[in-house]
Amino acid sequence: MNLSGILVSAKPEHVMSVVESLHALEGVEVHQVEESTGRVIVVQEAEDIRAEMAGLRHIKTLPNVMMAEMVYHYIADDNDVYEGIPPELAEEEQSEPCAVPAYLHD
Repeated sequence: MNLSGILVSAKPEHVMSVVESLHALEGVEVHQVEESTGRVIVVQEAEDIRAEMAGLRHIKTLPNVMMAEMVYHYIADDNDVYEGIPPELAEEEQSEPCAVPAYLHD
């Protein structure tokens, strides 16, 4: 099991809709919401590192999410031994351009 602390940011006027979307995700718990700044702290529980990264990528694609970054990571039980970033995640990281939401192009 992997646990990750994720900071999610949204425009203040959209933060509560983002919180609703986060509540709907399996393995994600919302721990703190700061409406005035649009900051949300969540903890995600995932089976392994691949699921953890997939969950983070999914959060980044939620409507009105401006930014989501993992700020804490903990592996409780993982039988795999990682000596580096798993190759499929490293390739994915390099091949995916950083997407900027359309509303930030203004």
